[in-house]
Amino acid sequence: MTNAELIEKAKKTMENAYSPYSQLRVGAALLTASGDVYTGCNVENASYGATICAERTAILKAVSEGERSFDRMAIVSSSNEHTYPCGLCLQVLAEFMYDGTLVFDSETKGIAEIPVKDCLPKKFNL
Repeated sequence: MTNAELIEKAKKTMENAYSPYSQLRVGAALLTASGDVYTGCNVENASYGATICAERTAILKAVSEGERSFDRMAIVSSSNEHTYPCGLCLQVLAEFMYDGTLVFDSETKGIAEIPVKDCLPKKFNL
């Protein structure tokens, strides 16, 4: 699957985001090693700690279906700029795809790829 195709899947799922507080809709599309794609959007809550980001939604959906090997994740937002994962998401991404790649899209900057390990070089490990 190309980066452009993965980005389109992320954009489509971004439409389902529930973001009444930040007004920032985020979509993610996660490509597994087997070629399946799991998507996620952000779901906010008045109790901010109960909010879940698009990246974790996609990872949790995939893991709950038995997937453990991931190659790439496309992340898009309604800002139309590169939108990077928060610290919580980076830790979850590092747990499951430290050697994977994040793909971002922007109207002004185009497509960018960044290895997860470059985003969180010192991940928490037991």
